[in-house]
Amino acid sequence: MYPINLNFKMPAEWAKHMRTFISWPVQASMCYPEDFEAVCRGYAEIIQAIAEFEPVTVVVNPGDLENLAQIFQNERIECLSIEHNDAWLRDNGPTFLVHDSGELAGVNWRFNAWGGKYAPWDLDDQVAPQILDSVGLKRFDAPLVMEGGSLHVDGEDTLLTTEECLLNPNRNPELTKEQIEVELKNFLNVRKVIWLKKGLDGDETDGHVDNVACFAAPGKILLQVCDDPEDENYAITQENLKILREETDALGRNFEIIPIQQPPKLCHTETNTRYTLSYLNFYFVNGGIILPVFGGKAKETDRLAAQVLCEVFPKRRIRTVNGMGIIREGGNVHCTTQQMPEGRN
Repeated sequence: MYPINLNFKMPAEWAKHMRTFISWPVQASMCYPEDFEAVCRGYAEIIQAIAEFEPVTVVVNPGDLENLAQIFQNERIECLSIEHNDAWLRDNGPTFLVHDSGELAGVNWRFNAWGGKYAPWDLDDQVAPQILDSVGLKRFDAPLVMEGGSLHVDGEDTLLTTEECLLNPNRNPELTKEQIEVELKNFLNVRKVIWLKKGLDGDETDGHVDNVACFAAPGKILLQVCDDPEDENYAITQENLKILREETDALGRNFEIIPIQQPPKLCHTETNTRYTLSYLNFYFVNGGIILPVFGGKAKETDRLAAQVLCEVFPKRRIRTVNGMGIIREGGNVHCTTQQMPEGRN
């Protein structure tokens, strides 16, 4: 039995949260293990910022429990001991669902570390069911490799994703685009899937949508854009803009598209690989938004991004955090988080 048959569905991220789940980093899995302490400081900043708005549960390896008890002496922050390989809970955690009655449940997707890029991932693939068990929720096991960062929903039957990620042969090579759509509709209870082509240049997740576009409200989409024709993101964002201008949502509405200018291009000084800098990797919290900002040459685009979000969400407090704190590891605020909507167990 699918969630759609039982009238469970994924709510929009801006719906009220019961709490946020986030994982604590694991040095052995890091691209740059010498940065471990700095990355931990980046995670601590994000966790403490979220806790200003709502409770936070930190998924932590057993050996780190004592250390975190010293770092987080805040009644809104609790630790949950679950062994894990890596710390991007948006992608290996459960997707929470809500029934009309308020009952909560969750989807347990399959996880293969972004197409087998980072072994081992066996522990990460078991995190979602353990979280759902810890909060006593019904579990729907999906036969689909899927990461939470690869999709957004508007809460009114429309889902946004990219072909670059979901159709990548390193995820579900045995499934067609149409078959993947059917699974998304069955497990998340949506009626329409909108397919953008690509995510941002250099994104090692193979184009997660949460770096390039997101719903601000039903019928309203925030889109990170690039105005420099010499930048690889120019063609990508122009194509996505064209798709969205020609699309409608599940209820037949044309989209209001709100552009956010991308930060200046920034590459790793040693490898020359591009950092995936995105203001759209922000995270909705109760009454606010946690926004990564990048400083330096991005000071002006930081200001403009915060200004746009203030205008779009006048009733939310825009809480900025250091977007450079964890970016060397490949993601940012939204990638680390997973919202548990308000409801009942």
